Amino acid sequence: MPDSEPLDAVDTGIVSALSQDARATLTQLAEQVGLSVSSVQARLRRLESRGVITGYRPIVDAEAVGKPLAAFIEISPLDPAQPDNAPELLEHLDEIEACHSIAGDASYMLFVRVASPRELERLIGQIRQAAAVRTRTTIALQTFYEYRPLVPAASEKRPLGR
Repeated sequence: MPDSEPLDAVDTGIVSALSQDARATLTQLAEQVGLSVSSVQARLRRLESRGVITGYRPIVDAEAVGKPLAAFIEISPLDPAQPDNAPELLEHLDEIEACHSIAGDASYMLFVRVASPRELERLIGQIRQAAAVRTRTTIALQTFYEYRPLVPAASEKRPLGR
């Protein structure tokens, strides 16, 4: 969990640049924020140790890896008195990309990717059985954008570098 220390303008610039291109070199980052490479490297290490930057991962084309069907599955407990541990009970299902606690009628919203409608039906059955939940599924027909860069809110807007 990240600490609560606010980011300064330079840290915000580094995080913004990495959100847009996680493969940016230290030299490129240094040019963007107006610091030396060694200073950027030190700040980057500090951002990682503070938990602001939690990792780096590739963005993979779902169709290219055989999972073209995306869906959102709302889940609610069958028994309102049952333990609220659905995220832990479902964590082993690799098709679930994200699990969000939500406000509203459902308890959680899952985002899943599978190969086919039949695989989606199988997964829904596994979810229902593993967590004793009721489901409501919405299939995504088309995704216009996702994985947008996460640009941090800056407490103070100051131009960086250059």
